[in-house]
Amino acid sequence: MQLLVDLLERNWEHAEAFQDRFDSVQDAQEPDVVTVCCSDSRVLQDQMWGNEDPGHIFTCGNIGNRVVQRTAAGEAVSGDVLYPIEHTGTKTAVVVGHTGCGAVTATYDEITDGLSEPAGIEHCLGLLKPHLEAGVDALPDDLDRTEAINRLVEYNVDRQVAFLRESDDVPADVDVIGVVYDFQDVYSDRRGEIQVINVNGETAVKTLRDDHPAIESRIERLWEY
Repeated sequence: MQLLVDLLERNWEHAEAFQDRFDSVQDAQEPDVVTVCCSDSRVLQDQMWGNEDPGHIFTCGNIGNRVVQRTAAGEAVSGDVLYPIEHTGTKTAVVVGHTGCGAVTATYDEITDGLSEPAGIEHCLGLLKPHLEAGVDALPDDLDRTEAINRLVEYNVDRQVAFLRESDDVPADVDVIGVVYDFQDVYSDRRGEIQVINVNGETAVKTLRDDHPAIESRIERLWEY
């Protein structure tokens, strides 16, 4: 129970700080961006953007930062990602992968060796697997396991971006961005820094830097396959 006491004390501090910040969004929301992040305790979904504004970011989370949902009619854009695009006028979607992703690791292991997981986890990995199989096949042979996983993290982000852009449910004027959140010193020694790896399907680093000079220093990839 002490953990709950501690959590509620932190919530009290939160409520004190945010007392007046909900005035303009109590009855409706028009978030500027929808993000889909990996459900991982190390991925600070709002703090990574320095967000302290209710109504600014529509945050979704699941293992593997998936935008894909399986329906009776086949694969579709997940409803939690699609909702703000469909109903609140949100025009920017950001897929947030992260270094050392456990879901990508488990999917890699499932593809290469086979795994046994509880049904709920198996379902989630099953949504990732068909989108990552080609990436696993394309991995260079000289990579160690850690390097392979972090390249697949980028590949997974690319596949989720592509799924959004190819869906008839997502209007063509919605910008879809792919990024990687790094807390393992993979891209730099600035833990928690975000690297942009994909903008509306473009993944070539030089092209991205030429097209987006304002964020040139934040554009990096490990793998241009």
